[in-house]
Amino acid sequence: MIVKTNVKLNLGLSVLRKRADGFHDIETLFVPCFDFGDTLEIIAGDDYSRTSAALFAEYGGQDGCVGKFCDQKENEVDLAQGISEDGKLMITIARKEGVDWNPMKDLCAKAYNVLAQDFDLPPVKIFLEKNAPVGAGLGGGSADAAFTLKALNELCGLGLSGQRLSEYASRLGSDCAFFIFNRPMIGSGRGEVLEPYDIDLSEYEIKVLIPEGVSVSTAEAYKGIVPRETRRDGSGEQDSTEPQERCDGSGEQASTGSPERCDRFSEQPGNPVVSHRSPTGLGKPAETTGLKSVLAKPVSEWKDLLVNDFEATVFKTHPELAAIKQSLYDSGATYASMSGSGSALFALYKK
Repeated sequence: MIVKTNVKLNLGLSVLRKRADGFHDIETLFVPCFDFGDTLEIIAGDDYSRTSAALFAEYGGQDGCVGKFCDQKENEVDLAQGISEDGKLMITIARKEGVDWNPMKDLCAKAYNVLAQDFDLPPVKIFLEKNAPVGAGLGGGSADAAFTLKALNELCGLGLSGQRLSEYASRLGSDCAFFIFNRPMIGSGRGEVLEPYDIDLSEYEIKVLIPEGVSVSTAEAYKGIVPRETRRDGSGEQDSTEPQERCDGSGEQASTGSPERCDRFSEQPGNPVVSHRSPTGLGKPAETTGLKSVLAKPVSEWKDLLVNDFEATVFKTHPELAAIKQSLYDSGATYASMSGSGSALFALYKK
């Protein structure tokens, strides 16, 4: 089975409060972006000697290999491979910018393992071709995890509903559950409490920019941030902890690139849908920070109202990102923002 993944953008991101478990309550609108993505191939069975897997064959690799290879376009790529201790999972990762993390700690492996705790899964071989920018606030690793869950559900005949899959996904990372449904959702809690939200951006072209050579860790983004609840009580206490809230993979660094279009914010065929009248049931619906009221306004009014709270801290340490955002407005964007905790930025241009 071969599946294509996608990434997400955040329209507004409010950091509400620090929680007792070390995470933060947030509120944001997740929207899928289908112009970036990775490719996953998943094969059930323990015949690890086969080399006919479509993606693996493209690189001319042999099982057990690690190193540099060339794809059909003669682009040099790194391959990293790992096999679980029980021999039931083999995972191979290909990435042009290099693979500097253990494949067995990749979120695809964690997705297999979380299902294997409750189901007798067959041996599985996973090939992951990394093309989506990583470490950029686009949730590429989260998407890989969620799509692995969905693929295993179908391939192994588990019969899990979207609701059940989202519960497994929420164990893997704060924004993983969003990719189970893969349609515009208001996220609250850590990001795993989801409520469907209808939004029409068809009148706008969305461009995404991945700043070259800029990587922003989640810990860096949270350092110095003042949650909104703290601002209201006047304490002004800054956060000095290092939360593990991004779900972009294991040890990945930001990739580089140029502006890309992302003009499809619609649900893709075959994705599960939840009721438009209620949240997914993962937790209590979001308390309003005014997000819905802002989103209901014309996009032309979003500039000073729809805010990503991480920009306040990230732009201090990476002023070049603030300059890029301003350049997007200077080029005619109606709205521009950083996605997640950065470093990716995006802009909406009236068609």
